[in-house]
Amino acid sequence: MPVPFADLHLQYQNIKAEIDGAIAAVIGDSAFIRGPHVDAFEREFARAADIKHCVSCANGTDALYLAMAALKVRPGDEVITTAHSWISTAAMITHAGATPVFCDTDGLTFTIDPAAIEAAITPRTVGIIPVHLYGQPADMDAIMAIARKHKLWVVEDCAQAHLARYDGQPVGTFGVAATYSFYPGKNLGAMGDAGAVVTDDSELAEQMAMLARHGGLVKHQHQIEGINSRLDGFQAAILSAKLPHLPAWTAARQQAAGVYDAGLNQIEGIVVPEVAKDRSHVYHLYTIKHPRRDALAAHLNKKGVQTAINYPTALPFLAAYVRFKHRPEQFPNAYRDQSRILSLPMFAEITPMQQDEVITHIRGFKD
Repeated sequence: MPVPFADLHLQYQNIKAEIDGAIAAVIGDSAFIRGPHVDAFEREFARAADIKHCVSCANGTDALYLAMAALKVRPGDEVITTAHSWISTAAMITHAGATPVFCDTDGLTFTIDPAAIEAAITPRTVGIIPVHLYGQPADMDAIMAIARKHKLWVVEDCAQAHLARYDGQPVGTFGVAATYSFYPGKNLGAMGDAGAVVTDDSELAEQMAMLARHGGLVKHQHQIEGINSRLDGFQAAILSAKLPHLPAWTAARQQAAGVYDAGLNQIEGIVVPEVAKDRSHVYHLYTIKHPRRDALAAHLNKKGVQTAINYPTALPFLAAYVRFKHRPEQFPNAYRDQSRILSLPMFAEITPMQQDEVITHIRGFKD
């Protein structure tokens, strides 16, 4: 039985009438750029994220830029982030004008090690961007304590962590702002690119909204120099149609993770995802570790099981950051994990039969 890594078409088929109706409404209103569907989604997502303001934008990458630009990051500033993430997290630090400073992960959860943050702080440090990677929150108590001690801002990268919680509190509500991606494969995904940044700070929200809309909230009234990063009406309406399903989809992912945990936990060489105390993992990705990852991935692919590697090269070792001359011993956990991580099929609609197929083929892998 072939098992896809994700099945976006099946998700669409399950809520086809709602999606088709949302798209038809946008066409009927000719509300293609901003307009009532975008306004409605911003209100709805702010409520879902338990925060006051949602500023939509074109994608999750732009959301990171908007947050830092509104916080007035300048050349010479340093922003600390994790060594294990998608490049947007670090690249937007550079594009905002600052220098990214990488920290190792904690070795268990794939999230940033708070002790490494403390060691990386210099007089030039202005902020921290923790990433709630794969859907598990970073250690926000420790991170916020460090931020308060050193008077640093925190922007949470929640691109993979919609509805995740740390000690009962929603991610995205700890720092001064938080960024989200609604890339199609995300737990809440559009049918194209989409993103948002959220905050409880009204002044910061207004600044980010102006930055995203050519520097003004009213057409032709440009208060500052901004960029063009707008969520279009189609994506907003689609996201509004999907948002009510997100809690059930999240629960389904968590249940599927439990099936994987039980089936894989006793297989030699497999390390299943560890969920730290007081954290709710929403499993955007279910990522295992194995010492012969590439051979295991090839074996599964041959059996019709799609997998992915998120991410095959830790950020400090990408060609984009060769200027920093990073060494493996500076980031031992991220360096080791990059050759061992493997993401298995994970989506809300995955069936126990499909998961049993994955588990059976992993069990049949001859090391």
